[in-house]
Amino acid sequence: MTKGRVLLGVVAAPHGVRGLVRIRSYTEDPMAVARYGPLSDETGLKQYRVEALSTVKDAVLARIEGVADRTAAEALRGLRLYVERSALPAAEEREWYEADIVGLAAVGLDGRDWGKVIAFHDFGAGRTMEISGGSASRNSVMVPFTAEAVPEIDVEGGRIVVDPPAGLLAGGETKEA
Repeated sequence: MTKGRVLLGVVAAPHGVRGLVRIRSYTEDPMAVARYGPLSDETGLKQYRVEALSTVKDAVLARIEGVADRTAAEALRGLRLYVERSALPAAEEREWYEADIVGLAAVGLDGRDWGKVIAFHDFGAGRTMEISGGSASRNSVMVPFTAEAVPEIDVEGGRIVVDPPAGLLAGGETKEA
């Protein structure tokens, strides 16, 4: 499945007084946020040339062409930066772009409807996938994004198969170790 543009990062905050910004990068290598040419906003109409300078804490310190002071940098806070899908390398076998998985139907090994994948998160202990809207749980559920918990991903077929850890749902079965 190919989508027109992929979200690479979000301008988190200004840094200093000379127009630098911190970008929360969604690329595997955070510095790669600037490697794919000009980035665009959500509309795709405005382009930004980004120069990644270094990493700071959980962000990339960057310069955006035309942004020369803190006021201009502050105005970009929350700006979502996209790249054309065609600028990205093809995914290898057993690799996916998260953008291709978000929106897929989630089905349990037992056939239960878990809903749809709505987001990915990393809270420090590894990637988790948020699933919501299915009959298996009325609330959203966080599932570890591991080969064990997500044994099958079929982007072309529009679904993933989940085998959640024991106890994830109230009244869920317990797996033996």
